[in-house]
Amino acid sequence: MLSVLLLSACSTNNGNESKKEGELEKIQFVLDWTPNTNHTGLYVAQEKGFFKEQGLDVEIILPGEAGADKLVAAGKAQFGIGAQESLTEARAADIPLVSIAAILQHNTSGFASLKKAGIESPKDYEGKTYGGWGAPVEQAVITSLMEKEQADAKKVDHINIGSSDFFTAVERDIDFAWIYYGWTGIEAELRGIDLNMQYLKDFSDKLDYYTPVITTNEKMIKNNPDTVRAFVKAVAKGYDFSISNPDEAASILMKAVPDLDEELVKASQQWISSKYQDDAPRWGEQKIEIWQDYADWMTENDLLDGDFIAKDAFTNEFLPK
Repeated sequence: MLSVLLLSACSTNNGNESKKEGELEKIQFVLDWTPNTNHTGLYVAQEKGFFKEQGLDVEIILPGEAGADKLVAAGKAQFGIGAQESLTEARAADIPLVSIAAILQHNTSGFASLKKAGIESPKDYEGKTYGGWGAPVEQAVITSLMEKEQADAKKVDHINIGSSDFFTAVERDIDFAWIYYGWTGIEAELRGIDLNMQYLKDFSDKLDYYTPVITTNEKMIKNNPDTVRAFVKAVAKGYDFSISNPDEAASILMKAVPDLDEELVKASQQWISSKYQDDAPRWGEQKIEIWQDYADWMTENDLLDGDFIAKDAFTNEFLPK
């Protein structure tokens, strides 16, 4: 797979096609999932003309089966959305992805269960059933949290529920699952469903990583730095607008993706807008210790093969001053 990605990247021009003076540069941006409030700043930048101000014509596309990381690494899309978890593994495997901005400053994910299940801390996972997608990192995270409370992770039953609906699964098949509170947790609130939530960041600083992030590839940075800078400037303006104007930002997302649940979008946007920049000096800022700490955690849990160099995995170079 790595060889295919690298060969494909070498044969791709990363959008550096010649264009007439005054013509907008065409850019493809690939999402990580279906549109949601993690992505609002992108749609704001598109609707408000921030991309056009920077000379860019940006098409926002869904990832399909290939996934955003593979498309961006291979140069089939110039930019995309990834996560520190997958990008760390990619860098250790010499796949040339680079994070150019953190969409959220802190990890808003964690393990959720119905309040009636009585799971108030990781020690209560004993004897319960976890529903996930079958990745080794899930077992490692659950074990890491439970060990802090001297609980036995071997007493957790794991089943693969794939992309099954969380609410159906916790009523019928499982006791807890890994969710992002800004979407699924807010949906639970709107449904009047009480959840217990254990946020990863509350149990380990090393698990307070950046997810999601905006990515590009090394060739794009080397050959088209002005395009990268223009793109990030427009996106930063979109997220800054969303921070200050959550209601209008939600309306812009709904206009772009009318199939979304309007009540959920508006409530999620109110919750997440303050999380975009949070305690950082500017939107998008990333710290090397966050990258190194998570890589160390992966290494400690035998999840990382190859050499990972934190300073090569991300850059703040293109963020507006």
